[in-house]
Amino acid sequence: MNARYPGLFEKGILHEKVRVLRDVLKHCTLCPRLCGVDRTEGEQGFCLLSEDAVISHALAHFGEEPPVSGTEGAGTIFFSSCNLRCVYCQNYQISHQMLGTCIDAEALARVMVTLQDEGCHNIECVTPTPHVPRIVEALAIACERGLRIPLVYNCGGYENPDIVRMLDGIVDVYMPDFKYGNDRDAYHLSGVRDYASWAVCAVKEMVRQVGASLEVEDGVVRRGIIIRHLLLPGHVRGSLEVLRLIKEHCSTSCAISIMAQYVPMTSVAHTALLGRRVTQQEYEVVVNGALDMGFDHVFVQDIDEKNLVPDFMKETPFQWTTSV
Repeated sequence: MNARYPGLFEKGILHEKVRVLRDVLKHCTLCPRLCGVDRTEGEQGFCLLSEDAVISHALAHFGEEPPVSGTEGAGTIFFSSCNLRCVYCQNYQISHQMLGTCIDAEALARVMVTLQDEGCHNIECVTPTPHVPRIVEALAIACERGLRIPLVYNCGGYENPDIVRMLDGIVDVYMPDFKYGNDRDAYHLSGVRDYASWAVCAVKEMVRQVGASLEVEDGVVRRGIIIRHLLLPGHVRGSLEVLRLIKEHCSTSCAISIMAQYVPMTSVAHTALLGRRVTQQEYEVVVNGALDMGFDHVFVQDIDEKNLVPDFMKETPFQWTTSV
């Protein structure tokens, strides 16, 4: 089961998509913030990015869902910046502080090919939304050098479906977050008033492209969608709202990953709810809710006290400790 983008490359379609996406940068509407700035001229919108991408790390990552990491790791590229400002963000060093190195398409293509040469199962772009034109441009260059492994799009869910539509035939596996089922929580916790409606439309488009069911070969996903939801302490009702939206607008055949790894960051450690961990009872209510709604493919995590917050100041960000 091959990646889909090499076919677009051979037909010349991939280069045409690069041209169209570059035009989008001239009046940027890559995400629902619709800033309208000309990033090709150095103007900056909410993401504070100009034309080139900024990446923090690129490595074989073994901490994703089992069919994404497989046995040899996902070829994960961590992009800096984000179109959300989640107050509890565990990747704040790159999403808020924008640690990383500016990189052009040629260099990004080399990173992709290197990850394939190291045996990674896929190229996983984390927080790709404001970097889409550069990612697709790099993909076209990397195709000339033999890149063939699936492309994974790991995003925050706050996506412009028109841009997602342009990725049809490019992305093999979508991994969107679906953070909130109501806009009250979205505004207080991530600074956007319209998250749920945009997420529904974007995820529906993703499902249209790759289907609702995971296609797995030798234990590794080659095509499909995994919808992630991080359970927040004290927000069980909001989590169930998310599941209901997915069931109503998408499909219960979609794989759902219910994450229990929330760790209170310094910015929220003093608050009554976000200042604590998720309880076993809270987690079980949400997991059981997913099963009761008919979701037949649910990834789960153990509740423990490990600190799963990466440190992007280190060469290897994922060296977990056992204390909060």
